[in-house]
Amino acid sequence: MGFKLYYNQMEEAFTNHLVHETSAYLLQHAHNPVNWYAWGEEALNKAKQENKPILISIGYSACHWCHVMERESFEDEATAALMNRYFINIKIDREERPDLDHFYMDAVQTITGSGGWPLNVFLTSDLKPFYGGTYYPPVAAYNRSSWKEVLNAVANAYQTKKIEIDAQAQSLTEHLLSINEFRTNNLNDESLDNTASKTITDNLLKNADTDWGGFGNAPKFPQTFSILYLLRYYYFFGDEAALKQAVLSLNKMMQGGMYDHLGGGFARYSTDKQWQIPHFEKMLYDNALLIETYTEAYQLTKDIKYADVVKETIHFIQQEFTSAEGGFYSALDADSEGVEGKYYVWSKVEIDELLKNDSEIFFTIYNVLEQGNWGGTNILWLHEEIELIAKVIGINIEELKALIKRCKKILFTARQKRVRPLLDTKIILGWNALMTKSLCKAYAAFQDETYLRMAETSLLFIEKNLCNENDIYYHSWNKSLHKQEAFLDDYAALIQAYIYLSQITANEQYLFKAKKLTEKVIEDFSDEDGLFFYFTKADQQDIIVRKKEIYDGATPSGNALMAENLIYLSVYFDNKLYNKQGEKMLYAIKKMALNHPLSFGSWALSIQNFINGLREIVVIGRNHLIILKEILKKYIPVKIVQSSMLGNNYWPLLRHKNFSEKTCIYLCENYNCFNPAETIEEFINLIDQNIFDKINKATK
Repeated sequence: MGFKLYYNQMEEAFTNHLVHETSAYLLQHAHNPVNWYAWGEEALNKAKQENKPILISIGYSACHWCHVMERESFEDEATAALMNRYFINIKIDREERPDLDHFYMDAVQTITGSGGWPLNVFLTSDLKPFYGGTYYPPVAAYNRSSWKEVLNAVANAYQTKKIEIDAQAQSLTEHLLSINEFRTNNLNDESLDNTASKTITDNLLKNADTDWGGFGNAPKFPQTFSILYLLRYYYFFGDEAALKQAVLSLNKMMQGGMYDHLGGGFARYSTDKQWQIPHFEKMLYDNALLIETYTEAYQLTKDIKYADVVKETIHFIQQEFTSAEGGFYSALDADSEGVEGKYYVWSKVEIDELLKNDSEIFFTIYNVLEQGNWGGTNILWLHEEIELIAKVIGINIEELKALIKRCKKILFTARQKRVRPLLDTKIILGWNALMTKSLCKAYAAFQDETYLRMAETSLLFIEKNLCNENDIYYHSWNKSLHKQEAFLDDYAALIQAYIYLSQITANEQYLFKAKKLTEKVIEDFSDEDGLFFYFTKADQQDIIVRKKEIYDGATPSGNALMAENLIYLSVYFDNKLYNKQGEKMLYAIKKMALNHPLSFGSWALSIQNFINGLREIVVIGRNHLIILKEILKKYIPVKIVQSSMLGNNYWPLLRHKNFSEKTCIYLCENYNCFNPAETIEEFINLIDQNIFDKINKATK
């Protein structure tokens, strides 16, 4: 691949310790003149023995500015000589070691007020941070010191002001430890009710961009948790403003350049407020979360364009991100041939030559300009919906759709001949679990057996390759196992994947696996109060602070997922301790979630679930699997589902429910069930009436 050749151009001249790694990001730097080490005992001991400061540089394979700094500085021999003389240099893949990334990112944000990647941090030999930043240019510019200036200044200070640096590092570490012990709310200071749910909605809408969708200004991230919250708020309360903002956001994202109109799948974020100019890297987790969101939007609205996006994105995952064994790769780079977005952009002449008579209409549809719409080239994006464009240019909508399909196929075939971006083949447990959950939801909505097979195969891959004979799970795999044990987020997402797979298959073994993992999380990750969970296990040796991650970032907080998992499993197993802890977690976080829902989006969803209550659904009888599929198609976003041919006294929801030739569908609340329905239509009426009664009661 061209990208790989570009990054191996210095291969013959230099080789460092990273050459033995499997991480795509670390291997990109294996032939830098910098004497890079991977994080581990060899490098850390060397720093102590030589009494040198440590420089850690953290990034990931798809990171554009990581590539830029490598070309400008880490491939420069004079710069490398400075780094090798004064520092022990360590490269870290943030996706392999998110625990280190989280802690040292906090340090840099404390020092500078901002963060990002590449993340460059200077440590004392006992791993305490004392200085750092993100990207540094080779020559001072934009109020940034040059990288050489930073290296010389830090090296000089470490030699001449070591006492002050040690004191600064100690003070910063103590500060980071103190902010990790966040204050929680009193469990009884206020209730979680519909007022809280409305507060979250109001605060989301205050930050909404009502012209272009999404929240806030550029850069714009998908904010899938918040969009899901608004969709569900409309479902429960009929709030048109919530629905309007949710669908506006979904429409503008799928029309924008952030969506790959030729190959499917979404880039990580948009650099502008109109969703036109993406940051071109594609990440597994973003696409997993967007599949879930567009699936729910389709179930709620029945708008076929959302179904198309889901199907195209899953097809992209199948073609580009799925290993032969069924695991899912982590990322596609933003760059190819060393140029950001080169694989995805077009000149007008290029499109004209390929599409011939169809080109003029295509130019109008996708905003293709002679001078380009981005840096002299064109990013394909729909500035209006297809239906409106059809009216403006006076063409039948079905004819227009056929033309678009024909043109996209031609351009996609041509694009396949280009030098492709680097694929990071690292398979991360938690991200795979997020994708598995989304595939379960897509299967429920569309009944495509391919999605079910992908979900089941993914979990089989995890069980075979990321778990050892002692039931210890590991965080990542890349042609071989990376011996970093799984983090809280990995376990929490995996538990949720098992719960959702049990719902769509009626296979109760998945619930037992979910419960077993939950007990492991409680044992290995619980904090001293038995309330929240640490990100790392208690016995991990190579970190100086155990963090409790509560904010939702690009992926949901492991603590937020565990709160939801505990409440769901408490119903399946009638485990009151699980329910109590999950509820206490929600109450402890509620004020932050209510006031700052964009930073606590997954928590907000869990609070919404708690307020509105889980629909407990039981299907018993000969045709239970057929009826189950029909139920799964319907938009019932917050539910527990168990189905069986016979009742079963082990499971609380299945007790005292006997086999009947007529399949019975029960709607229950706290194990108390309404009279069973015998048809889907009766059942949906029962659900709708139940929701109406709850809302009516709450608003009186």
